[in-house]
Amino acid sequence: MKPADPDVIIRSEAAYRDASVVRDLVNAIEKGLTPGRTLKIMHVCGSHEHAVQQWGLRSLIPKQVEIFAGPGCPVCVCPSFEIGEALTIARKGAIMTTYGDMLRVPTPYGSLLDAKAEGADVRLVYSLIDAVRLAKENPGREVVFFSIGFETTAAPVAALVVRGGLPDNFSLLTSHRLTPPAMELLLGIGDVHIDGFIAPGHVSVILGANAWDIFPRAYHMPVVVAGFEPGEVLLGLLMLARQIREGKAILGNAYPKVVCPEGNSVAREAMRTAFDCVPAWWRGVGRVPRSGLVLKPQFSSLDARERFGFCIQPERNELPPGCSCHLVMLGKIYPSQCPLFEKKCTPATPYGPCMVSQEGTCLIWSKFGKPF
Repeated sequence: MKPADPDVIIRSEAAYRDASVVRDLVNAIEKGLTPGRTLKIMHVCGSHEHAVQQWGLRSLIPKQVEIFAGPGCPVCVCPSFEIGEALTIARKGAIMTTYGDMLRVPTPYGSLLDAKAEGADVRLVYSLIDAVRLAKENPGREVVFFSIGFETTAAPVAALVVRGGLPDNFSLLTSHRLTPPAMELLLGIGDVHIDGFIAPGHVSVILGANAWDIFPRAYHMPVVVAGFEPGEVLLGLLMLARQIREGKAILGNAYPKVVCPEGNSVAREAMRTAFDCVPAWWRGVGRVPRSGLVLKPQFSSLDARERFGFCIQPERNELPPGCSCHLVMLGKIYPSQCPLFEKKCTPATPYGPCMVSQEGTCLIWSKFGKPF
């Protein structure tokens, strides 16, 4: 694995936002481009999209470089039928707990906020620990934690499951997804062109930079792990541009201060112990092989689907009519190219899932404005 380029390593935290450093990186990107070739770079992380928009990076970099957001928002890709499961459990009288963004996600079954307005006991929590505390405080009630997210939220859930000692009235409704399989799926979509990936920094802390080695090795696709400061994102773009100009495809790490090759071995072992890897549906993307995590049979007593004895079947038409969230998440269009963006679909009245979450591409664009 190749570390950050030595001639552009940023040596102090303050420099990541220094105008002169950013200017030097932008100039280096322009010099590193292949003349006459437009590069399409994709990231799969809501925090990366937030950084790109907040700091106006699309307006700084050469027009030859296009940055698209992939399916990097776990709230957005959570399928409607799994939210339907949470709604069914809540309407049966259990205390349903989950993260705040999940409450407003629209589905054909309504939203969790709708269920709360109807009288269901739906509560916002900030972590699994809050949900466990609620279960201890309400021993006569079933408490369910609707657990969503990528590897970064799956790891602490796995750690608590493996440790044991959770209350008897507590269970998990899991909707965890793995990032690398979705990236592989994107490479097989004929009308999705990608020249290089910026790998998600947070996920890489857990999995390790080596988790992305399959892309340069098997697909000849350049990949660079990047952080979230403007200078870190630009450094990742520079490393990709140089690889592409030189005809190389290697794994680069522009975030070595946090990400190591092997990742967090304790977290990865907890995930292997707690979860089985299965095919899973991604809203707007489809069924992705080996991309979902379900509790292993030995932890079935914690599985809300087992406890409540049901499973809603997946639906193919999960997005509301006219919604373009699937095209946004596949990197086919920018949010501003959706005819509903900031018209029928707004942060106050989200029509599609990408306008709900703080990591949703459409909400981020609405918050920081169009870059061009």
